[in-house]
Amino acid sequence: MYILGIESSCDETAAAVINEDKEILSSVVWTQLEEHKKFGGVVPEIAARAHLEKIDTIVTEALDKAGISFKDINAVAAAAGPGLIGGVIVGVMTAKAIAAVNNIPFIAVNHLEGHALAVRLVAPVQFPFLLLLTSGGHCQILEVRGVGDYKKLGGTIDDAAGEAFDKVAKMLHLGYPGGPLVEKAAQNGNPARFKLPRPLKGKPNCDFSFSGLKTAVRHAIESLSEELTDTDKADISAAFQLAVVDVMKDRMTKAIAIFKEDYPEANDIVVAGGVAANKAIRTMLQELAEENEMTFSAPPLNLCTDNAAMIAGAGLERLKLGLVDALDFRPRPRWPLYEAEEQV
Repeated sequence: MYILGIESSCDETAAAVINEDKEILSSVVWTQLEEHKKFGGVVPEIAARAHLEKIDTIVTEALDKAGISFKDINAVAAAAGPGLIGGVIVGVMTAKAIAAVNNIPFIAVNHLEGHALAVRLVAPVQFPFLLLLTSGGHCQILEVRGVGDYKKLGGTIDDAAGEAFDKVAKMLHLGYPGGPLVEKAAQNGNPARFKLPRPLKGKPNCDFSFSGLKTAVRHAIESLSEELTDTDKADISAAFQLAVVDVMKDRMTKAIAIFKEDYPEANDIVVAGGVAANKAIRTMLQELAEENEMTFSAPPLNLCTDNAAMIAGAGLERLKLGLVDALDFRPRPRWPLYEAEEQV
């Protein structure tokens, strides 16, 4: 059995092929980084046009690398939301066309479910598990009880962590995308030089807030009378990253208590999404898991950022449960993961 996955929800055009054993036979990702870098962020219209220009080539390359053709595919899965709707439409329509022509099932995958289940492509993580899903557009903690079965324990009330990293990088003139650049700068920084807040730390729920932290970074920058030096950038980056890690640790500590009460025998903590590539966050979660006698798992870095292998993997899991979609499925710009079964 071969599953073709297609991802086009933001600024990566991707296609991948996996088999029934979840082996990744090919994974092709074309990034639009250069197209958006000069704008300091993703421009939706440019992204949609780029997806349209590249999608056929990327799908063909994925099939070629897997050593198969369209006639060998048993199902096609596409990220059908949430995301930039222009790009989502490109991927979904391509997948529908392939499904219709080859008379195979079409599977509409929630992009966030792709991230949530990506770890199961590489590790024997069983349901239920506790998930920190953190990316440029999302930051939430969920109990993953099964395919399409999620309970939200907390989420961001304003900006996502990845968005905060990008905006801090922009304020520091580090470049785009911001996450890896802030992390790199932080390696040589002194986090104690600047005192930054820990929004919502100590609060009884599991929610996040990063807007005020960004504002505090801006104030720290404005407090410097001269032009930013490399040392200033490194110190602010280190202080910001440590604040994010501290907040995430506090929120996850509360989430672990809730999760353990709901599922006393479960012991898996998973991180997913683009920000999951951050080593400081991974290290904190590893330590937190050990403190609570739990197991920490994370996808490899190439499965943290947007890719189509995770879409194919989620598609395979849904196909095995008979969860396929009609060709009149409507792409969704907004699609909360904990409503993954609701199609409106």
